[in-house]
Amino acid sequence: MIDLLNKKTYDYYLPEELIAQTPAEPRDSARLLVYDRKTDKVEHKIFRDIIDFLNPGDVLVLNTSRVIPARLYGVKVETGAKIELLLLKRIDLSNWEVLAKPVKRLKIGTVIKFADNLSAVVTKIKEEGICEVKFEYEGVFEEILEKLGSMPLPHYIKKDLEDNEQYQTVYSKQKGSSAAPTAGLHWTKELLEKVKEKGVVVLEVMLHVGLGTFRPVKEDNILNHAMHSEYYVITQEVADYINSAKKQGRKIIAVGTTSVRVLESACDENGVLSAKSEETSIFIYPPYKMKVVDALITNFHLPQSTLIMLIASMLGVDKTLELYNLAVKEKYRFFSFGDAMFIQ
Repeated sequence: MIDLLNKKTYDYYLPEELIAQTPAEPRDSARLLVYDRKTDKVEHKIFRDIIDFLNPGDVLVLNTSRVIPARLYGVKVETGAKIELLLLKRIDLSNWEVLAKPVKRLKIGTVIKFADNLSAVVTKIKEEGICEVKFEYEGVFEEILEKLGSMPLPHYIKKDLEDNEQYQTVYSKQKGSSAAPTAGLHWTKELLEKVKEKGVVVLEVMLHVGLGTFRPVKEDNILNHAMHSEYYVITQEVADYINSAKKQGRKIIAVGTTSVRVLESACDENGVLSAKSEETSIFIYPPYKMKVVDALITNFHLPQSTLIMLIASMLGVDKTLELYNLAVKEKYRFFSFGDAMFIQ
């Protein structure tokens, strides 16, 4: 009997050489594993072939959040010790929730200096390396961050970016994410235009990707894992359109797990969406049944992560692990800059 609440249930073996270090170039040349749940059929394609699996009237939902250069390197004014901050969530004009390393060097009142025109004071220390800080700066904070901050690439990517835009989707708009909604990295503007020309409706939602999405599960019992909240927006226009499309039996396709989190957070028990602009800490794992999402374009996720648990809620644990093991065997590229999977 499978224990759905044990994080080890969601484990698989991944050779390190399959962790993608650079994005596919061009973006839509990444590989695509297509799985049809009705027929149990697997096909191996290139991402640009996704257009062959989309039909007129289908609704494609994108997360338009944009990654900020959220990693800052500074020193403790008191001792000169090096401190790294990852900006997670803006509280107000000057105050942020951050992930600090090493947090043991910090206490309330500690001053961290990043440059002559930027420093931060620790105002609160929370759990697991999370703090609140108040930034003190001269000028416009966003402009200073663009100059001093670096892109918050995951720890498993060892190579520097040639261009920061490599870690942005081509349709990103609202700044605020601490990690990219990576399923969207495969799209080009040209491919999106072709999809629209075919009669697919492309809609936009927004979720600022933060710790809730990428924080590892440390507890053996996943019910003890605390999801951090992330800010999301779905407009009345988008909610109304999707509600109408659902009634007509049209397919709702989420691009990425963050789009899933928006749609499943903003609906009621019957899958009816409402306009929302709020925080979500939704944690999707088996035996959760999707209320809005019919299909998903996604990347291959880390073992024992909340994201592979979300995939398992769509596919079941056995099928998820079977497909992931197949992807390993076929040498697909994994994680943020890796290849894609289409679950239909």
